[in-house]
Amino acid sequence: MSKRDYYEILGVDRNASTDEIKKSYRKIAIKFHPDKNPGNSEAEEKFKEAAEAYEVLSNAEKRAQYDRFGHSGMRGGGFGGGGMSMEDIFSQFGDIFGGSAFESFFGGGTGARSGMGRRGSNLRIKLKLNLEEIAEGVEKKIKVKRLVLAEGVTFKNCPRCHGSGQIRKVVNTMLGQMVSSTTCYTCHGSGKVIDKRPSGVDNTGLIPKEEVISIKIPAGVSDGMQLSMSGKGNMAPGGSHPGDLLIIIEEAEHKLLNRDGNNLIYDLHISFIDAALGTSLEVPTIDGKVKIKLDPGTQSGKILRLRGKGIKDLDGYGRGDQLIYVNIWTPKNLSSAEKLKLESLRKSPNFQPDPTPGEKGFFEKMKEFF
Repeated sequence: MSKRDYYEILGVDRNASTDEIKKSYRKIAIKFHPDKNPGNSEAEEKFKEAAEAYEVLSNAEKRAQYDRFGHSGMRGGGFGGGGMSMEDIFSQFGDIFGGSAFESFFGGGTGARSGMGRRGSNLRIKLKLNLEEIAEGVEKKIKVKRLVLAEGVTFKNCPRCHGSGQIRKVVNTMLGQMVSSTTCYTCHGSGKVIDKRPSGVDNTGLIPKEEVISIKIPAGVSDGMQLSMSGKGNMAPGGSHPGDLLIIIEEAEHKLLNRDGNNLIYDLHISFIDAALGTSLEVPTIDGKVKIKLDPGTQSGKILRLRGKGIKDLDGYGRGDQLIYVNIWTPKNLSSAEKLKLESLRKSPNFQPDPTPGEKGFFEKMKEFF
């Protein structure tokens, strides 16, 4: 089943501002919040769906990627914005409801969830890929330095919030009791404080550690595309809810081939003798060299197509082609004997240009090509 459009889910225009997106998400999230709809699986799915849409559209880079590639730009080999759990939503977007105001509305129902701890920071890396790797997809192993929980660190419940991560306050009003909650400033919402720690470890319990991470890059990615690996960023103080690893794709320039979407372009230069007489020759592709045949009388500007020799589609729907643009190469330095031979052919009817006007000839070539 195909996913609904994120803008449609939040009920906003594609040109909506960040504030408009935030306001719309808050309204939908309140409507379908699990505490307001206990046991309603349909409401829970709508709650998750709205959170997933907000995760993408509230982030400028993810939003630009989604606007360009749709849902396909948000996934691939475990990447993307989908599959958020309830814990992810409350840990990432709890502050979107305005803290105490939201707690008051639901009578503090989310306070216990808030105690699951804050989320660690994201890591961002750039990954350079060559055209061959992009065409087929590739698995890369990279070294990443991230903050992890130090060995020997133990935690205990925060004495101020008693492990909830929230400081709750009950106020009696003429409308009844109102419950407000704020993040505990002692444990910063994690609900835990360090009990024991080794020498050299600070009060977060975290230390930098270099790790080797395996990344599966799907075929068809492009320069500037951002992928994410959930939970591979820095851990949060207390060791819970690590951030994400954001991978920005850099496409290395190929020496012979140029990319145009999923198609590849190769400029073929031949002599006018080969163009006139026809020839067989080899051309490079991302799969290796292939042999092609040029018919006698091949004109400059002719386009040949090698089907299926391009880039695999990001969504997995087929593969692009390789287009070969034929260019006639003209020699600059001729010997006297060569000049005499060409002079003898200058006035031959077979060496006169096609009388068809250039513009008409171009469109005729395009009809032939398509």
